[in-house]
Amino acid sequence: MKYVDIVKLTDEELTAKVLEMRREKLNLKIQSRTGQLEKTARVKELRRDIARCLTEEAARKNKEVKA
Repeated sequence: MKYVDIVKLTDEELTAKVLEMRREKLNLKIQSRTGQLEKTARVKELRRDIARCLTEEAARKNKEVKA
């Protein structure tokens, strides 16, 4: 997910997206442990996407505090 797409999301959508990605990350982790994971790069991609979303959430909260 690109940062441009993340900025367009509302606060509620952003929170839902983070929860969805964390669930997917958990499922991939389980698949990895059981040897069923095919796309190992997806874990790294998800981790970075989650960080991007959390960074945007923090930036929005900082704007609210300063305003």
